[in-house]
Amino acid sequence: MVEHPWGITAFGAASVKALPDLVRVRFRIVRVEQVPAAAFEAARVAVRAVRGALREHGIADAAVERSRLDLTTATEYTDGSGKFIGYQCQAAFAVQSGVLDDVEQLLVDIVAAGANEIESVEFDVTGKRELRAEARREAVAAARAKAELYAEAAGVRVGAVLHIEDVDPEQPGASRYRSHAEAAATSAQDLAPGHVVVSAAVVLGYAVARD
Repeated sequence: MVEHPWGITAFGAASVKALPDLVRVRFRIVRVEQVPAAAFEAARVAVRAVRGALREHGIADAAVERSRLDLTTATEYTDGSGKFIGYQCQAAFAVQSGVLDDVEQLLVDIVAAGANEIESVEFDVTGKRELRAEARREAVAAARAKAELYAEAAGVRVGAVLHIEDVDPEQPGASRYRSHAEAAATSAQDLAPGHVVVSAAVVLGYAVARD
């Protein structure tokens, strides 16, 4: 029951898609040795080899983020009991490149150079801000259309905008909007493989116009 009726509330969602022009790769180098100094040295050798491989692919040092070398003890667990196996030294990398046709060979070469684990490969677009703005405009239009439909069915007119609320359906607390967003968004069958989808959603509140 609406305790304080005040007008018309409508939710709108929209998605736009674009071909990716950017790739981000996250990976780690891990080395385990019996003494700390040897672990550090083994990791440094691998880091230098990986940086060389990245440069061969035209990835500038400015496009590479690397963590400091981190040293921890390495333990192997068997039947619930732990056994010390050495000292583990690792470094994490985040690499950004605009050459998408080279991704597969890039992964092959950094693994061959010494990377132990590819954590993620994410495709993105550099113009995401513009795409988000377009999705938000379309979400507002969808909310307006829905409000006008309800108003027409109820025999009234949509008045002035009284409330605008940005909504991210994937955030905690917004679950009540999620099904509506999924219905309004472009269906999975309409998305070509490799496209990046940018979504937006909004809640608009309108006054009921008085004739």
